[in-house]
Amino acid sequence: MNSPSKTTYPLRGMRSMIAGKMQQSLQQHAQLSYFAEFDATALQNARQTYKDRDIKVGYEDLFIAALIPALGQHPNLNGRITEKEVELDSAIHVSVAVSLEAGLVAPTIFNTQDKTVLEIAEARRDVMQRAQNNKLTVPEMTDGTITISNLGVTPVQFFTPIINTPQLAIIGIGCVQQKPVLDEQKNIVFKPFIGLSLTADHRWIDGAPAGFFLDSLCKQLESISIS
Repeated sequence: MNSPSKTTYPLRGMRSMIAGKMQQSLQQHAQLSYFAEFDATALQNARQTYKDRDIKVGYEDLFIAALIPALGQHPNLNGRITEKEVELDSAIHVSVAVSLEAGLVAPTIFNTQDKTVLEIAEARRDVMQRAQNNKLTVPEMTDGTITISNLGVTPVQFFTPIINTPQLAIIGIGCVQQKPVLDEQKNIVFKPFIGLSLTADHRWIDGAPAGFFLDSLCKQLESISIS
């Protein structure tokens, strides 16, 4: 009996670079993932308010805005690590993972702690466009302090994102799922929930601090609002 036909694809170019970086990340970091979910009602309401005002603000922009105060409470997750030292940064440079036809990149939005939501949205659109046109600078591709990866357009609720080496942590954003909860009158109602996945380097970040950070991030996201 003839064996099924096979197609071979060499790992080269952008795909080879991505493969090497993913392998390097898993070899160099003691990675451990943690999971939580939050009530996305406030997040959806804020996004809809911007949309009603004809202002382009995405979920990722609001997520970054909520990430800033959470990292302010837990600064140990914002920085970079080598074999011998950890370098924490008071500035929050958020890398945003994006899958392009050529491969996976994570361009960085610098100094997000000094930006409004609208400024974050503008900066993210700019780096996304330049990523698609292969016009990112070297610092934009290498100098982030924490990364977010959004799979919200897929059915995935939780996953184990791989750290963007040499950073300390990466946060995965899952899809929206309607889940039953009890309201104040003990009636069953459905609310939107979004899963969060945090992968952190266990050489520096233990389980309890990771859990407390996720708790802070969930609370920021559940109370997000616009003026």
